[in-house]
Amino acid sequence: MSMDSKDPTFGRPRPAKTRRLPFLIVVVAALVIAAIAWWFAHATPAQAPGGGRFGGARGGQGGPGGGLPMPVGAAKVENGDINIVLNALGTVTPLRVVTVSAQVSGQLQTVNFKEGQRVKQGDLLAEIDPRPFQAALTQAEGTAARDQALLANARIDLERYRTLFQQDSIAKQQLDSQASLVRQYEGTVSSDRGPVETAKVNLGYTKIVAPVSGRVGLRQVDAGNNVQNGGSIVVITQLLPIDVLFTIPEDNLPAVLAKQHAGTALSVDVYDRGGQTRLASGSLASLDNQIDTTTGTVKAKAEFANADESLFPNQFVNVRLQLDVMHDATVIPTSSLERGSDGLFVYVVQPDHTVAVRNIKTGPTEGERVAVTEGLKVGEEVVTSGADRLREGSKVELPGENPQNAGASGEKASASAKPGEGDPSKRTGNRGDGQQGQGRGQGEHRRRDSSGTGTGAPGSNPADGAPATPADAKPADAKPADSGKQ
Repeated sequence: MSMDSKDPTFGRPRPAKTRRLPFLIVVVAALVIAAIAWWFAHATPAQAPGGGRFGGARGGQGGPGGGLPMPVGAAKVENGDINIVLNALGTVTPLRVVTVSAQVSGQLQTVNFKEGQRVKQGDLLAEIDPRPFQAALTQAEGTAARDQALLANARIDLERYRTLFQQDSIAKQQLDSQASLVRQYEGTVSSDRGPVETAKVNLGYTKIVAPVSGRVGLRQVDAGNNVQNGGSIVVITQLLPIDVLFTIPEDNLPAVLAKQHAGTALSVDVYDRGGQTRLASGSLASLDNQIDTTTGTVKAKAEFANADESLFPNQFVNVRLQLDVMHDATVIPTSSLERGSDGLFVYVVQPDHTVAVRNIKTGPTEGERVAVTEGLKVGEEVVTSGADRLREGSKVELPGENPQNAGASGEKASASAKPGEGDPSKRTGNRGDGQQGQGRGQGEHRRRDSSGTGTGAPGSNPADGAPATPADAKPADAKPADSGKQ
């Protein structure tokens, strides 16, 4: 027989009290959770119109119902000039990019430039061994000299034959043959000039010179190498002046053409990739002769002196083409613009430090400034930051000013009142008598006494500047009475 069979309770049903124990634990846990949730719900600060700890109305801080003003940034409406510009993306393009190459084959003897050096047109860059070409020139010149001597002798004989023919000493045929021989030698001498000139040109090609002024790049061959006809030596890029190639939308093309037809030089400024630093200023040089149908733009080219070499070939730049200037415009910062169902509007600061919603109409924009054509006057003040919580009539606090707290007088009165004199902001409660302690006012957290019995201390909030405890209260580190110990 097993040991379970010896148990007197083996096989007997469990008591009903034991079966109900898990159910009771679940019920008690649910009641505890409900009690905690009820306590947190009733301990949450409440807001009442026109009062409370935060002093705000239902609309939040700075609402029309009163309370603390909302700190905002503001700017004056000014009178100034607005430049009407076209913004585009451009690429710096040099006027000339020349690849210097060898025009004869031979051994490269010397390289007379440094990489990145500025050179002028005609400067000697490299030299090829000239001896083979000098020998070819000497040979061509010798052949030409021989043929010239033969031509001279034939001309002398022709004069002799003419004298003899006049004396009727020779036949006419002999005179004609000599005249033909002279013309033959003249043709030979003329043909000899070609090899001589070719040899001279080839000899000159042994000295490689700069075809244009500019900056040389990295050399592509070193001295001592044999170069072939057409072999690249170095690349020269002309930097002064330099161009910037960009595109203009076809919608703005009529305005640009009108300025060009009137003889007005349109100024062009280029900025770095971030659009913050101006690199150079120039003028519009030319437009392309057709519009690109795929993009709806036309290519334009601006020319820059580039004396400081701030523009580098193939550099990416931001281009600003100035079309016109709007003088004496009403100008505000673009950060003050807000968009609503009726269009653009701004918050205008009134003399009583409240804001009013004003619908406006805007004109051209230049950077962080925008022209206003209707709705504002010079000298008014508009909100530039912190407008996300504002509405019509909200109170605001401008930079450098003291807060305009509408409930300041009420807080001072509450701070000067003594406990127990009917001040609603400092009511006390006795938690030992079963009464629930009341807070200082609407929106304050209720204070709970840490002791289970005895009279609770008056509610206080150090954030409001009120004393933590009254004068006759015990300090926080005082020990509890002996009667409280068991």
